[in-house]
Amino acid sequence: MIKTIIFDLGAVLIDWNPHYLYRKIFDKEEEMLHFLTNICTPDWNEEQDAGRPLQEATDMLVAQYPEHEESIRAFYGRWDEMLGGAIEGTVDIFRELKESGKYNLYALTNWSAETFPIAQERYEFLNWFDGIVVSGTEKDRKPFDTFYHTLLERYEVHPSEALFIDDNLRNVKAAEKLGIASIHFTSPKELRAALKEKDVL
Repeated sequence: MIKTIIFDLGAVLIDWNPHYLYRKIFDKEEEMLHFLTNICTPDWNEEQDAGRPLQEATDMLVAQYPEHEESIRAFYGRWDEMLGGAIEGTVDIFRELKESGKYNLYALTNWSAETFPIAQERYEFLNWFDGIVVSGTEKDRKPFDTFYHTLLERYEVHPSEALFIDDNLRNVKAAEKLGIASIHFTSPKELRAALKEKDVL
C-alpha cells in the first residue's frame, strides 16, 4: 500500500532549462547546443548538484575555455533566467494528493544548495512538501543509492510503501533497484493516468 510519494522537482514540477538563457546569448541554435554539450555540460552541472561550489566550478571551466568566459560565467550568474514557470498540470496533481491527506509527500532533488533558495522563493508549492532532500546540501545525488537512503532513513519511509516520480529514467531504475515503485515522468497527463492505474488518485 502506497503511503509516501516522492517527487523529483526539475522537469516534473518546475520547468528548468538552460536553453532559456543561452538562446539570449547565442545567435545560432547549433552554437548554443555545442556549448551546452561540450563546455557547460550536464555532467559538469551535476557536480554542483552534488555540492561542488559554483565559484570553483565556474573558475575551473574559465581556465579551460577562456575564450568562452562570459558565457560560462552566465551559467550561474544568470541562473534564474533558466527557470520557466511551474509545470501546472503536475502542480494540480500534487495539490490533489496533498488535499487528500492520504500520503506523506517528499521531494528528492538534484539541485545545487546555492541556487535552491531561488526556487524556494519563486515556487510557493515547495512549502507543501513534508520534507525536501537537496543533493547539494547532502553532497550526494541521484542515482546513487546513498542519496535515496538519506530520504528513506530521515523520514522513516519503507521502500515498499513509497512511490517515486522522476523524469530521468536512470534515476527511476535506481529507485526500483531499491524496491521503490516508480513512475517515469513524461507529462502531467501521463502521470495522472499512471497514478489512477495505481489507485493513488
